[in-house]
Amino acid sequence: MKALAALNPYFYKYKWHLLLGLLFVAISNVFAVLPPVIVRTVIDRVTSEAASFDFFKGTDLEATASSYVFNLVFWNGLLLLGLALLRGVFMFLMRQTLIVMSRHIEYAQKDAIYKQYQQLDAGFFKTHFTGDLMNRISEDVSRVRMYTGPALMYMTNMVVLTIFCLWGMSRVDSRLTLLVVAPLPFLVVAIYWVNRIIARKSEKIQTQLSELTTTAQESYSGIRVIKSFVQETPMLRHFTATAEEYRKSNVNMALTESVWFPSITLFVGISLLLTIVSGGYLAMQGQISAGNIAEFVIYLNLLMFPISMLGMVASMIQRAAVSQTRINEFLHIAPAIQNPAVPQLPDVKGTVDFNGVTFVYPHTGIVALKDFELHLVPGQKVCIIGKTGSGKSTVAQLLLRMYDPKSGAVILDGTPLPDYDLDYLRRNIAYAPQEAYLFSDTLYNNIKFGREEATHAEVLEAARLADLAKDVESFPEGYETMIGERGVMLSGGQKQRLVLARALIKASPVLLLDESLSAVDTQTEQRILSNLRQALEQTTVLVITHRLYAGWEFDQILVLDDGAVAERGTHATLMAENGRYAELWRHQTGVDETGN
Repeated sequence: MKALAALNPYFYKYKWHLLLGLLFVAISNVFAVLPPVIVRTVIDRVTSEAASFDFFKGTDLEATASSYVFNLVFWNGLLLLGLALLRGVFMFLMRQTLIVMSRHIEYAQKDAIYKQYQQLDAGFFKTHFTGDLMNRISEDVSRVRMYTGPALMYMTNMVVLTIFCLWGMSRVDSRLTLLVVAPLPFLVVAIYWVNRIIARKSEKIQTQLSELTTTAQESYSGIRVIKSFVQETPMLRHFTATAEEYRKSNVNMALTESVWFPSITLFVGISLLLTIVSGGYLAMQGQISAGNIAEFVIYLNLLMFPISMLGMVASMIQRAAVSQTRINEFLHIAPAIQNPAVPQLPDVKGTVDFNGVTFVYPHTGIVALKDFELHLVPGQKVCIIGKTGSGKSTVAQLLLRMYDPKSGAVILDGTPLPDYDLDYLRRNIAYAPQEAYLFSDTLYNNIKFGREEATHAEVLEAARLADLAKDVESFPEGYETMIGERGVMLSGGQKQRLVLARALIKASPVLLLDESLSAVDTQTEQRILSNLRQALEQTTVLVITHRLYAGWEFDQILVLDDGAVAERGTHATLMAENGRYAELWRHQTGVDETGN
């Protein structure tokens, strides 16, 4: 239950909704406990009048006596109707404050979780599944809302109505009141016992739901792979098995929760029986009236609904506590990459320095870079070549400060990256990643995502530089073409060029190209490189690739092997050394080191 304390700031933020809601709960229950008093009064007066009615029977006063009883019942009936209407009005207001407050809290909490997701570092997302992240921001938040809204409303209503009813019952006869409520402590024990079971099972169910969501999300995202390998049936079996476990857990939970209503009905029934038997005996002794018995029965009926909701409220609170615990796990994670206390905003020209950088991936322990050195001046073009797993992409991740090195320093224009404002740093570095991730939007908006304030002309120019303009012209809707989820409507080469255009539109002083042309053919590659050669003349460009770019003359070429620089130099010097670079050049171009 301690986890729910995290919601206190939200209750304070929407305190007027909460206070007004509690006030409306109290007022609505005032109108709920007045009718038993009126019913008792009417029954007692009618009973007393019935004795004298026989005395006036057959006389001129018979009509007067009948009229008196009719008026007594009629006007008190109208009064009961009015009280019911007033109670309904304030119950409506109660829901309009407390339930609306819960929706506000739900919105604020989802916003806080999404903001936290965006602030968490790249390492976090390598160790947590998307389905689990989605489940915590949707299902878990929804369960917490059931606590901040319905559970809070029902619980408050139950407490206030119970106090009013017990006060009204004790005014009639305190001994009978104690006798009637005697079974309730046993109900409290049952609630405590079942609550512990629900807490344990609820946590298991939420974990299973995360696994189920992850399985479904991966199946949807990888549907083309599943179909191409004819794995529909095995994937269906896997999903069915996961869903079956989730179903069994929910059925088991429902079985546990089903204990509530029979238990509550039993205890309320016992109380009702005690009321009638004991009340009848006291009435025969002349200690209470028949109206008092009716009053007690109405009080018990009033208590039946809130008491019957007790089990559901307890279940809501318990589930919310489990869900809030899961939410807090992520909200309390401090990002490994954070802004400094006094962030720097220096003018970025494009001087990049890697000084003895060693990096180990925290989630795997793999040493990606070892004493890596790299120095670029503004406008230089550098190429990093190496086989898969040699540490090439890690260089880009470190320069973007997705990670911090274990040792050494990454410096941009004389300022260490940890001293930069993160947003400012990343705005000054354009990045075309190896994975061509696109959004389910138009071509135009996907390009403009790189810089929201970009003009229409700049969008068109970025598409031209990436050699994408002709492809766009062939689409019926041009730049307004919806490309589908993750760009499913585009080819691999078109996706890469769209990502390249998104990076180019930033016009940043530093550009990172990580395998950004691996899916395009040689002729397209040459056209793109020709376009970029002049456009990026003043830009510091770092190209990461396993395939050589014959159309560019790089100021420096680095060959990485197992995280260390194996060779370094220009194309001419590396060919003269006749090492790994020369061998790769001959293999890809079919030309020997002498150019023959």
